[in-house]
Parts: sequence; structure tokens; C-alpha cells
Amino acid sequence: MNSVLKRNPTELAAAATPLVEGLLRLGDNALVLSQRLSAWCGHGPVIEEDMALTNVALDLLGQSRMWLTLAGNAEGAGRDEDALAYLRDANQFRNVLLTELPDEDYARTIVRQFFFDVWHYFLLERLTHSSHAEIAAIAAKSLKEVTYHVRRASDMIVRLGDGTAESHRRIQDAVDGLWPYTGELFVDDAIDLAWDKEGWGPKVSALQEVWFEHVSQVMTEATLTLPAAEAGMHAAFRGGRSGRHTEHLGFLLAEMQFLQRAYPGASW
Repeated sequence: MNSVLKRNPTELAAAATPLVEGLLRLGDNALVLSQRLSAWCGHGPVIEEDMALTNVALDLLGQSRMWLTLAGNAEGAGRDEDALAYLRDANQFRNVLLTELPDEDYARTIVRQFFFDVWHYFLLERLTHSSHAEIAAIAAKSLKEVTYHVRRASDMIVRLGDGTAESHRRIQDAVDGLWPYTGELFVDDAIDLAWDKEGWGPKVSALQEVWFEHVSQVMTEATLTLPAAEAGMHAAFRGGRSGRHTEHLGFLLAEMQFLQRAYPGASW
């Protein structure tokens, strides 16, 4: 094993530059959400949805591989996409809390996907104008896929929200339960400020207005009610991007990382 991987992982995390930290956030968001969605494979409510969720999961996995590869190259510590995915502990992941929440039912999966997809779309749109050529290229490729993700998630919200009394109730409950976690998507920190200064990417706070506008339009069409805006900014639901996660991420990683941890360095 490369000697750098024998170092304390927290030392590597502490030494990460703003560029690497930002790239890890992009890669981890896609990776963790992909893992969540993949659990629906073979369990979707209908075959079309089973296939659609699996395709979205594969899109996100491909995007994660590109971001984590770029992060590893920028870090220069010898860690590739596999090392970053399988050999980090939960407190070294930088995904937002929204992506790691468990799938209690299908309504919760769709609402989580909708909230994230809309945010992801506007983030990638801004990243296509990045001063960093590789970031811009990955964003442009990913944006084509995420455009479909947003369209599909928006359609499902409307179909279920404006459907039967049961589907409406379940979707509304999911909106109310997940709304507080959306606040983290728009809270700037030192990494966001550094990316904005260098021209690598936008401050996430700049995405809030367009995100809220699109979400509100779809919710209105779906006959759903959004909670008060300030309810999504509760301090208790921030911290994933700095490594403070819910207990759910640990269980997710235990399943995702098992094979590599049990058989280090194994290959097909």
C-alpha cells in the first residue's frame, strides 16, 4: 500500500486545500446519494421507477468518480478515487446531510431527490463557467445528466402531490420532514469564499433565490405547501460539509466500504 495511506487520515484531511475540500464536497454528495438510490434497485414501486432510480444512481456514481479523481490529483497524496471512496471514515466525508438520510419510504426518496437535484443543477450551471478548466469540463458533462434528473424529479413531485389523497399526504409529510435539511445547501463558509475568490465556483448562498423560485413553482403545481423559509436554516441541520454527520452515514459506509476494508487492495 502506498505509504501515504498509512498516515493518519485526519492529518490528510487537515492539510487539504480549499480546492481539494471543495472537490471532495462535489464528489461525496454524488457518491453518497448514489449509494442511497442504488438500494432501490429491484425494490422500486413499479419497474419504470426501479430503472429510473438506478440510472440516476449510475449517473451520480460516474460524476463522483470524476470529482474524486480530480480531488486526488489536486491533493497529490497518492489517493485515487477508490482510496477516497473506500478508505475514509465518516468524519472525513464532506457531503451535505440531506444526501445521507435513509429512505423511509418512496415519497421521502423523491422529495430528497427533488430538493437536491434542483440545487445540483444550478450549482453545476455556475461551475461550467469555472476558471478551473477541469472543473468546468466535469460540470458541463454532469449538467446534461442532471437536467434530466431535475425534469424527472419535478414531474414525480407533481404527479404524487396532485394525485390521490394518500400520495399527497405522504409527499407533504416528506416535504415537512426534509425541509429543515435544505438550509445547509446555502450556508457559505471559508471554502465557498475561497472558491468564489479564485473563480472556481460560486458561493452557495448565491443559489438560494433561484432554487427557491423553482421549488416553489413545482410545489404550487403539485398542490403542496412549503414550510416557512427560516425553518430550513436551523443550525442543528448543518455540518455535513465540515465532517459532522448523522449516524446514518456510518451505516451506509459500513455497507459500501466493506469489501475493500475486508480485502485491502483486492482487484477483480
